[in-house]
Amino acid sequence: MQKTEAQSARELPPLDKPMGIPGTYEEHAKLMFDLQVLAFQTDTTRVATFMLSREVSPRTYPELGISDPHHGLSHHGNNPDKLALLTKVNTFHVKLLAYYLERLQATPDGDGTLLDHITLLYGCCISDGNQHLHTNLPILLAGGACGALRGGRHVRYHDETPLTNLELTLLDKLGVPVERLGDSTGKVDL
Repeated sequence: MQKTEAQSARELPPLDKPMGIPGTYEEHAKLMFDLQVLAFQTDTTRVATFMLSREVSPRTYPELGISDPHHGLSHHGNNPDKLALLTKVNTFHVKLLAYYLERLQATPDGDGTLLDHITLLYGCCISDGNQHLHTNLPILLAGGACGALRGGRHVRYHDETPLTNLELTLLDKLGVPVERLGDSTGKVDL
C-alpha cells in the first residue's frame, strides 16, 4: 500500500481489508476482482487478467453442491445430469463476472465510471468441451473503451472468423495497431 501511495497521485479509497485466506472460491474470486478495481482506480495498472477456471480444471464446487471436477463435467456426453451441473458452474462464473462489472460500473472515474473507460474481454477457448470445438466461441466484450466501443449489441461473425481478428481490432482501438496477430485474417467491425 505504501509503495502504491508513493507511485500514485491518487488517494486510496477507504478499504475493507480482508483477513486471512478466503473461505470459498467465490470469496477468492471477488477479492481478486476487488483488487483489480482498486488497481484501475489508483492507476497502478491499466492491464489485468484473471482466469476463473483453467482448461482441464479439476476444481470442484462444494459451495454449489458439485463434487464432480469441472473438466469432467465439460465432457458430459450429452448426459442431462452432467449438463445441468455444468450449467450450474457456468452460471456461477457469469454471476462472478456480473459482480465485477457492477463494481466497475459503481466506481467513478473521470467523467464516467471505470466500466466506461475499460475494455473487458470474457470468454473461453472452447465452445463445446464435449467435442473440443474451437468454433462459435462464446465471447463477451464489455466496457466503453473511453468511447471507442459501442455497447448493448449482439454481434455475430461468420463461423470461420478467427478470434484473433477481434483481438487485432481491439488492439487497434486501444492504440496498439499491429498488422497481424496469430492466425488473424483481418479486422472485424465493432
